[in-house]
Amino acid sequence: MENTRPIDAAAVRAALPKRREDAHKGDFGKLLIVGGAVGYTGAPYLAARAAVRSGCGLTYLGVPRSIWAVEAAKCASAMPFPLPDDGAMLTPDALAPIREKLDGCDVLALGPGLGRSAGVRALTDALVRETAQPLVLDADALNALDLSALDARRGRPTVLTPHDGEFARLLGVSPAELAKRDRTETAREFALSHGCVLVRKGHRTLVALPDGQVLENTCGGSALAKGGSGDVLTGLIASLLAQGADAARAALCGVWLHARAGDVLAKRMTAYCVTPEDVAAEGLAAAFSEVV
Repeated sequence: MENTRPIDAAAVRAALPKRREDAHKGDFGKLLIVGGAVGYTGAPYLAARAAVRSGCGLTYLGVPRSIWAVEAAKCASAMPFPLPDDGAMLTPDALAPIREKLDGCDVLALGPGLGRSAGVRALTDALVRETAQPLVLDADALNALDLSALDARRGRPTVLTPHDGEFARLLGVSPAELAKRDRTETAREFALSHGCVLVRKGHRTLVALPDGQVLENTCGGSALAKGGSGDVLTGLIASLLAQGADAARAALCGVWLHARAGDVLAKRMTAYCVTPEDVAAEGLAAAFSEVV
């Protein structure tokens, strides 16, 4: 079996969802992002900003009531709304209003800035098991994930976006043990075993598909090695899903566009100075312009 296939500009150009000139916002999908906690207000905002910047028609942002005012002040194009919390993080009582909002949406992205608690674990488990729509899991949704819930989703599009620390926790091994294993084969085995798309973040990010294929990104560098970069990627992949890409296409396009955005900005600003906000605000537009 071929080890990996490259993700490059040509692959992204072929896979990117097309946009009709006579379309309206309803034609480009409705995305619900759920995340945030006291002390973690940047992550959901960055995911929402990236989703809007990358073409999603309507982006809703469900956050704990405690931080709703912060998100509402930040967001101009996305639409934040408050959810039940314990004073800091979401609780299982948030499930009913999330269900209600999700009924009118095409995709759920869960995890940016979510925090860790028993309530978050219970909420994550319920949403993973019952959500019919395509699902993107990142950050603390991965930390709360029960693999039996992931297995219950087989046949429903699911994208996981772990860095190596999160991936080690998913596998139940130490980061040191994970580092000893073949990076590509470990990603391949996980995607095959659980029927999902796995975006294994890092230098030359891998996209492992549930049919055994593994794609390797060809760009990206240390400009993205900053807190918040993964939140931008989550919003980007979820946006492409909402616009009609399947999980494999959304992941490969999102990974390349995100990395290319960092590279373009690093040439102008240096890798030291690029921020996740810069990637969402400026870099994505530059990357998209190379493939449309």
